[in-house]
Amino acid sequence: MRRWSTTRGWLTVSRPSSRSTRSSRPIGTFWWSRSRRAAPEHEPHISRDAMTTLLPRMLAGGLAFAIGAAALSMPSRAQTTADAGPVVYSAEVDSIIHPVSAEFMIATIDAADRAQAEMVVFTLRTPGGLVDSTRDIVTRMLAARTPVAVFVGPAGARAASAGFILTIAADVAAMAPGTHIGAAHPVSGTGTAMDETSSKKAAQDVAAYTRTLAARRNRNVPFAEQAVNDSRAFTDQEALSASPPLVDLVVPDVAELLRQLDGRTITRFDGTTATLSTANARIVSIAMTLRQRVLSAIAHPNIAYMLLSLGMLGLTIELWSPGAIIPGVVGGVSLLLAFFALQLLPVNYAGLLLIVLGLVLLGLEIKVTSYGLLTVGGAVSLIFGSMILVDSPSPELRLSLRFVIPVVVAFVTLAVLLVRLGLAAQRQLPVTGVEGMIGQTGRALTPLAPGTTGRVAVRGEIWQARAADPIAQNDRVRIVDMDGLILSVLKD
Repeated sequence: MRRWSTTRGWLTVSRPSSRSTRSSRPIGTFWWSRSRRAAPEHEPHISRDAMTTLLPRMLAGGLAFAIGAAALSMPSRAQTTADAGPVVYSAEVDSIIHPVSAEFMIATIDAADRAQAEMVVFTLRTPGGLVDSTRDIVTRMLAARTPVAVFVGPAGARAASAGFILTIAADVAAMAPGTHIGAAHPVSGTGTAMDETSSKKAAQDVAAYTRTLAARRNRNVPFAEQAVNDSRAFTDQEALSASPPLVDLVVPDVAELLRQLDGRTITRFDGTTATLSTANARIVSIAMTLRQRVLSAIAHPNIAYMLLSLGMLGLTIELWSPGAIIPGVVGGVSLLLAFFALQLLPVNYAGLLLIVLGLVLLGLEIKVTSYGLLTVGGAVSLIFGSMILVDSPSPELRLSLRFVIPVVVAFVTLAVLLVRLGLAAQRQLPVTGVEGMIGQTGRALTPLAPGTTGRVAVRGEIWQARAADPIAQNDRVRIVDMDGLILSVLKD
């Protein structure tokens, strides 16, 4: 309620008081007076003193009002979530488990925690990955405020090795029909076979870690241990029918998973319980950023191999032709990306050295005349090195010959082409110096007499020339010798 008063020329805005007797408190004050230009009576204007005094107060009051209104009109994240219903964060992981996929999964859990989501669901398809990255993901999953579900799907997918550990570590483990999990025996990060002692130590370490996760999640501990020590894999029905089971549900998709989880009470890793409300949840899909997609893509063995080959070839061309710049820049960037990708893969360093040797041999073929022997040796070295570069029991982590052969053929073809261009350049007649001038023809610009010097035009250039026999002006001449900058010519 507002009350307006014009007593003594003051404009007063008052608020009703909570007391029975109302009191007024000015909020803004304006002085009504006549201007020097004889303005009509009661024409309002703001005096300089009033402006100086009241403007800061008005701004401060307006700012406080805006902040208060925003605070009242903007509910907290929890209120928004509650008003809109439960929210489930969903993300797909279809790659090797490496630092990039670990960063993505951890960031997704962080986002779900900030949004106070009901659950985060990872649809997982992976042949395995690095133990360190797997441990990083599991550590974040266990500390998450939001329950985490891992769904191995769709039908035909698998979660092997590191994927198996992620599945049993989740609050909820689910599989699609026709999927399988397991085969979590550790392998060497270099792709080479470990000795018996090292292999046993690595297996026991991962087995103990897996037993701990399975026991805390009330999953089948013996089966989990067999997946590590014996590389045993389990179908969806085998995992569900085990006693106790390895997984909680077998469902066709994420929507059915959320429907069946609605109202279920789960036990978190710390022993607390949570009742899920997921039937009508709003699903928020999370995807990798462009940077994550690029880095994840180059971690594929075929892409890493191509980058390595391009890098070595670019640097080789730059070394043989200094100043080309572009091959050196492209080669350097490709090598850096290749090294990043190779550190995420089980690389056999013998294969890497064979690839380097093959590229060096192809580069030497350009400079050394070997009649094709260096090219053949380089091609053989490239093929064998490529075949053993990535040594893994998983087909997804091995180089495909359908990719290797075209790359090797392309590099060999390029080397042969450069050799042919070099040989053709050697067979061409010289175009500069004495050898390049002898035999050229031209025209006499001045008469030439024995013992005197005249001028001739050759290839658009004017030269001084001598002749043993008289030559008339405009006669055709042919160069037979060159002494410094003076040509010896004959009439042609």
